[in-house]
Amino acid sequence: MMAISLERVKKVLRNIVTPGEPTVAFWMDSFTVNEGEQIALTGPSGCGKSTLLNLISGILRADAGSINVAGERLDQMSLATLDRFRGQNIGYIYQDFNLIDALNALDNVMLGLRFSHTLARSQWRARSREMLDRVGLGHRRHSKPARLSVGEKQRVAIARALVNHPPLILADEPTANLDAGTAGQITRLLVDMCSEGTHTLLVVTHDPAVAGHLSRTVDCSHFIRESDRKQ
Repeated sequence: MMAISLERVKKVLRNIVTPGEPTVAFWMDSFTVNEGEQIALTGPSGCGKSTLLNLISGILRADAGSINVAGERLDQMSLATLDRFRGQNIGYIYQDFNLIDALNALDNVMLGLRFSHTLARSQWRARSREMLDRVGLGHRRHSKPARLSVGEKQRVAIARALVNHPPLILADEPTANLDAGTAGQITRLLVDMCSEGTHTLLVVTHDPAVAGHLSRTVDCSHFIRESDRKQ
């Protein structure tokens, strides 16, 4: 089950102006996500939305508190174990797509299978072609990112995040670089694909239209303390 819970989590930002005096930048008393929920994380820039995703994915390590994902304590894992867990259980969609320029669309999607423990390597290419077909880019599988439109790049990033069928999908402002029409198409595609696979979905967004497609909205404006925001 891909449920998530965070309890009394703190992430410290070291004060580079006055060494030895850390500043608490992120604090969360309690946060719970049920399996299969689709949640929009909203709030002003700098309030902790992306920090929350990075803590849940293990990209950032908390300085205190517990982070439980699918019954596993991420805060107690070694870095190697955490890398394997992330690769097998979490698909991450980045705002800037994070595609490899030297690889074509198909090979970029195949990167999402590098930690697959359910699919033989000989099946990776076929699965990746299937995912590109699902996002409407089967005809573009040999194109490198430089030859893709912004919307097509985001579709490739979605296919890569979902190709391993991870139970948890994290998306950091996936429509920020898209026009309104393309953003709506991408959001509906992401929500529909996650619903079919019963993925748990967390989306960071500033766009009320994007949030409106999801089942719950969480205001993250209180995750960064006001006193810290002024420093």
